Amino acid sequence: MANFKTHLNGAFAVSGVLSLISYKAGLLDNHEFLICVAIGTVGGLLPDIDSDNSTPIKLGFDAASLMVAFILVIHWRSSLSLLSLFALWLSAYGIMRYGVFSLFTKLTVHRGIIHSVPYMAILSLGLVCINFYLLGTPTITSWFYGLFLFIGAMVHLGLDEAYSVDLLNRRLKRSSGTAMKFYQHKQQPYYMVLYALLATLLFIAPPFAPLWNHLTDPITWFLLKKGLLPQEFFSQLISIL
Repeated sequence: MANFKTHLNGAFAVSGVLSLISYKAGLLDNHEFLICVAIGTVGGLLPDIDSDNSTPIKLGFDAASLMVAFILVIHWRSSLSLLSLFALWLSAYGIMRYGVFSLFTKLTVHRGIIHSVPYMAILSLGLVCINFYLLGTPTITSWFYGLFLFIGAMVHLGLDEAYSVDLLNRRLKRSSGTAMKFYQHKQQPYYMVLYALLATLLFIAPPFAPLWNHLTDPITWFLLKKGLLPQEFFSQLISIL
């Protein structure tokens, strides 16, 4: 399978190009453009969170542990002493980083259900719903964020599948088909729950029609063609990023 650097660079490149196209077409503003690049890059690392020793899972749990520890300290800052706050911070970080992390790695198997298309679709739709319902993000922007997370994840899964083909010997490696998968019979109950959750999120998600109307509007792409010549495309991408 592809390594961390390949996944990172691949997701960053694809997200950067698609974000710039959307930005020049007027579908994203300056900060939304940068957020989409970041989300797409993160999406390119997400499928490997089920790998016990992968860089994404270690970085993710480090960040989550710090976040939880600081949130608890901020919440209790007015009712606890400085020493108690320090103990709370250390305890929260330790429980998250070592306790929850250890439990997560024991419950997950690399290239299991997490390393699948429906699981990534659920995470993407969840991001759409969180942005729209909890953060008050506009419908179109919420969908852009979710789509870029999904695209980044698909780049990851696609790279893993590509690396499972040995072109020199013209054969498939044993890992072929274990990356970009939609279903595994041996995990049938889990996939049933997965698809039920996916259907629920599709039902409650904000309407997709506003984004679709923008994407299929000829004026959008006419303005893009007029606003950016092919030779200027990659130079602007590099300068913005």
